[in-house]
Amino acid sequence: MKHFLFICSQNRLRSPTAEQVFSDTPGIECSSAGLNNDAENPVTGELIEWADLIFVMEKAHRNKLSSKFKNHLGRKRVICLDIPDEYEFMDPMLVRLLKAKITRFLPVNHAQG
Repeated sequence: MKHFLFICSQNRLRSPTAEQVFSDTPGIECSSAGLNNDAENPVTGELIEWADLIFVMEKAHRNKLSSKFKNHLGRKRVICLDIPDEYEFMDPMLVRLLKAKITRFLPVNHAQG
């Protein structure tokens, strides 16, 4: 079982959408969190340690994650999806973008169409 962690700023739109889209995918467990102090579900060191793959929505998130959680990241793979903050929760365009960018990271034989 692979653990995917999706991170954005507030954990209100992009990362919860990603968590929901991939939550039923066989072979992975998903969680999402936000880097801002007032995020719905703030990023924690425990979440980072739990994750096998960490997906951030923007380069700024990767930078903030690295500076805030340097001790927890170790050799974790952090993938920047380059998805700007211009989508609503479960926006069909956001869902398409997420599927296009994340499918190649899914376990073999479980890629969604």
